[in-house]
Amino acid sequence: MKSQSIRFKNRKNLTLSGRIDLPEDEKPVAWALFAHCFTCGKNLKSMGHICRALTLRKIAVLRFDFTGIGQSEGDFSTSSLSSNVDDLLCAAQWLETRYEMPEILIGHSFGGAAVLQMAARADGIKAVVTIAAPYDPQHITHLIGPSLNTIDKHGESRVSIAGREFTIGKEFISDLATHQSQERIKNLAAALLVMHSPSDNTVNIENARLIYQAAKHPKSFISLDKTDHLLTNQEDAIYVGNMIADWASRYVDMGTKLPQSNQHVDNHVTVRTDSGGFYTEIQAKGFALTADEPISYGGTERGPTPYDYLMAAIGACTGMTLQMYARKKKWPLTSAVVRLNHSKIHATDCQICETGTGKIDRFERELELHGALTDSQKERLTRIADRCPVHQTMHSEVMIETSLKQPLEKK
Repeated sequence: MKSQSIRFKNRKNLTLSGRIDLPEDEKPVAWALFAHCFTCGKNLKSMGHICRALTLRKIAVLRFDFTGIGQSEGDFSTSSLSSNVDDLLCAAQWLETRYEMPEILIGHSFGGAAVLQMAARADGIKAVVTIAAPYDPQHITHLIGPSLNTIDKHGESRVSIAGREFTIGKEFISDLATHQSQERIKNLAAALLVMHSPSDNTVNIENARLIYQAAKHPKSFISLDKTDHLLTNQEDAIYVGNMIADWASRYVDMGTKLPQSNQHVDNHVTVRTDSGGFYTEIQAKGFALTADEPISYGGTERGPTPYDYLMAAIGACTGMTLQMYARKKKWPLTSAVVRLNHSKIHATDCQICETGTGKIDRFERELELHGALTDSQKERLTRIADRCPVHQTMHSEVMIETSLKQPLEKK
């Protein structure tokens, strides 16, 4: 995915730091606004993995640091749930001015409480997602615990949360009681997806039940079985992103935003491989694919290998060629199944190859033809398989021209 840093002002004229995650070389079909968990910030790894999964489905995402968190200006001790909601509204307005109004709101933990409060105050929201969110915002006080007396007596207190020190002010505590969860959720004018782990030790699963019970239809629930509160396992976070994209497609009209003409250049493919492994994101004419290598080769096995795609190209082209020929001849080919295998063999083991030294690539292709075909028709189709354009490309002279494009400077 492409990411770019952005900055915008909140209602107190403080500069908030954000990041926009975009589909690679593709126009987004929808925009989402993502609220992070309590004190977490926009750079939480699980948040990044979720956004990556969404951008592969062409959903662009804006995530940002709330006031006093991360790289955003302001004093965290003076922030509150109300200020978080205001920050979200400013982020949505910034998106609407420069791109378009977000239709999807996503909130993780305390961020979930914020998007539930914010949804009713923003026009155009069609889908709201909560991940491990508390039903009652005052649930957050259990993290503060013994410091509540100090805050009440002195107006603020230093609190350790996830190994980091924060100052919590009295305003934050008193503000929590002003937010009526049940009414907000009941009057939610958008589809709701509640995602929660039954084994969440930070925000109990009972919160998910209460949120779901308070909401009107359309509403959905997905159990994040065997995940922790922060979704620290990468595969869990990717799963969450994929499920959000699948679910949101039912409520956000993504189809009308797809190109109606030749906006996607024919045969145009964009591939991105980041550091830290071989996991690769592919955008092929608007379709999201992934590639990887086996664990034994240093990969994570989260997608087919490049050679798998090469075999897939041969197989798909073969099947299409056989069907096209059968239709032309009006033969009863109901389906064509193509199975392929790739290996490297010594050139000396190939009796029909021109190369006599080293190793060559060997592709084994097996055809399974269904339909009331005669033996002569099957034999003819077997020979026609070699006329597949991809097959012919591999046997012809190929030229690959490589150029270097300078990346855009990050702000």
